[in-house]
Amino acid sequence: MSRRRRLGLPVAVAVLALVLLLGLRPLSTPRALGIWLILIAALVLLTLARDVRSQDASHGARRFEAELRRRPAAPSLPVEFLRMERELELGIANADQARRRLLPLLRTAAAARLATSHGVELGRSPEAARALLGDEIWEWLRPDRPLAADRHARGIPRPVLEATIARLESL
Repeated sequence: MSRRRRLGLPVAVAVLALVLLLGLRPLSTPRALGIWLILIAALVLLTLARDVRSQDASHGARRFEAELRRRPAAPSLPVEFLRMERELELGIANADQARRRLLPLLRTAAAARLATSHGVELGRSPEAARALLGDEIWEWLRPDRPLAADRHARGIPRPVLEATIARLESL
């Protein structure tokens, strides 16, 4: 039904009420016109509100159905995984990052694996830890590792890091 049709009967009733008010003169003409204008404005606002509500309802239903048909988003990676990946990449790229952040993380992982799997404490039994980790990995993870001469040099080489992680996983 069009907006004009919906407004037709209420406006006709409002005009009839105005004619009666002006013909019978229970109120002054300016007051009768003021009441009539308020009545017409209220009718227009009610009609507009009804139109907006019906459009919102139909638009909301379409939007809801579209969301149901939409393919689900690809699952995002957990924040911890992304943080760990960033730490690894920074440790490969920069010696200072490797010394301050990646090597302590790898030492902690190695200490936990050695303690739980073999009963070896990294700090108290360095010879046993070295035997289990291997010489190359021990050189990177040993607690007394000397600082790099250049803080901006490359960090841990990727193959060494991969071998270290593989060795820690195999313990």
